[in-house]
Amino acid sequence: MPRSLDAAAVRAWCALALDALGRAREEIDAINVYPVADGDTGTNLYLTVESAARAVDAVFDAHATTGPSSRPGLPETARAMAHGALIGARGNSGAILAQLLRGTAEVLAAGGDEDHGHGALLRRALRRAVESAYEGVARPVEGTILTVAAAAAAAGERTGGDATAVARAAHAAARTALEATPCQLDVLGRAGVVDAGGRGLVEVLAALSGALGGSGVPVPAKAPAHPWRTGGCPADTGDGAAPGAGPAFEVIYLLDADDAAVARLRARLDVLGESLVVVGGDGLWNVHVHVDDAGAAVEAGIEAGRPHRVRITHFGAAAEERTRVPERVQRAVVAVVPGEGLAELCAGAGATVVGVRPGEPPASGELVQAVRRAHAHEVVLLPNDAGLRHTAAAAAEQARTEGVRVALIPTRSPVQGIAALAVHEPGRRFDEDVVAMTTAAGATRYAELTVAERQSWTMAGVCQAGDVLGLIDGDVAVIGEDLAATAATVLDRMLAAGGEMVTLVLGAGVPDAVAEGLERHVRSGHLAVDTVVYRGGQQPAALLIGIE
Repeated sequence: MPRSLDAAAVRAWCALALDALGRAREEIDAINVYPVADGDTGTNLYLTVESAARAVDAVFDAHATTGPSSRPGLPETARAMAHGALIGARGNSGAILAQLLRGTAEVLAAGGDEDHGHGALLRRALRRAVESAYEGVARPVEGTILTVAAAAAAAGERTGGDATAVARAAHAAARTALEATPCQLDVLGRAGVVDAGGRGLVEVLAALSGALGGSGVPVPAKAPAHPWRTGGCPADTGDGAAPGAGPAFEVIYLLDADDAAVARLRARLDVLGESLVVVGGDGLWNVHVHVDDAGAAVEAGIEAGRPHRVRITHFGAAAEERTRVPERVQRAVVAVVPGEGLAELCAGAGATVVGVRPGEPPASGELVQAVRRAHAHEVVLLPNDAGLRHTAAAAAEQARTEGVRVALIPTRSPVQGIAALAVHEPGRRFDEDVVAMTTAAGATRYAELTVAERQSWTMAGVCQAGDVLGLIDGDVAVIGEDLAATAATVLDRMLAAGGEMVTLVLGAGVPDAVAEGLERHVRSGHLAVDTVVYRGGQQPAALLIGIE
């Protein structure tokens, strides 16, 4: 049965699009030749949609905690989808897709058309999506994802009926426009492929049609091997750069800045490089550009506002990494860790590290990429965060389909990951090694000290903003005013059940005197218990504690 264009439909759309892009990711990566043949468009689109889907799921989860009858509305869900896509956007096509979703969300959040199957609402949303995307691209090029999006919106505007009919028409028109892209962009015609970004958008629109039609995603759109030949395209249209031409670096970052500063930034980056896409709004932007001077591109962002999540990719190095085929090692450990201090510690112990910044959890695609980077027949995956359980499970399942034997140890804290890594022995049989690491992690109780941001109810009572919270195994057990004193109370409670080793991981800004005082406290009150201290760096908690 067709469903209304409501919050549930948006959630289904994101889930179906993620599934479709997961199936098509490798094919899309393989045909990626524009604007740079870096073979990652499918992966970038997948990660962008995964971030959008995760944001939507978070909204539904938040409402579920308030009662079984609580459901988010369409405006809240649409905004969450757009924000998730913006902060998770990767690459040129990912940034454009994020802006398409943002334009769509602007109209869906405004609502209207409740009495006509939401057909007019979706038509307006598709049109606004295309307008927003063209606004975000400094120099739009036809024969790309923009062309496919424009064709979809135009078909939707010509279609009467409800939202399901509009979505189906948009999807069909997008497929037709995709097949024509080699006739519009010479670099595609020479390579014998359709546009990779447009290919991904077709899957996203297929998911929209399936979500509204209630029948799931239609059969994936398999583009003809040489679509331009059927259209009688000339051998050389004269458009597009020669393969291998262009700047050396891709620079991407999120930017906190006002509209006026972003306008100046656009002008400066347009002079510095090409493939410039600046999308977003309301003070948060996603900036993407290809340049020869990566430092200048980042400096321009610093002048405009506060850049963060900066990613710089050297195209030559990335291409070399993709074509290099090293010999597989037998076994590797992939660990998710917050803070540069723990990242160095785990990397020094031989793990392939996925670094995490506060408030920026990795997507499953990033974990899959880390498994590939480890290049091993067998991989032990340590998520080190209870919130990453489902993400890590999805990554492990994906890696298994690629022939890697993956064991997921459900570590819920970095200190459990440290304990597991300490007993890792590559020379053991895989099953024995996994059992030993799982046992070590399970025998490690964990706690964290953090500062309350607002007044709230906890299992230990009411806390005020600025209070120090001591969480043991994920639950608030102690509320205090001083970090060191609260940590000492937490240690005493945990060591009352026994323990041989205390691990302290200090966050950025926590003075060494705190650790020294806690070491003295342990020595004076708990005989034969050793203490080890690490500098974690920038991490969500001020202090992490492990008891083995």
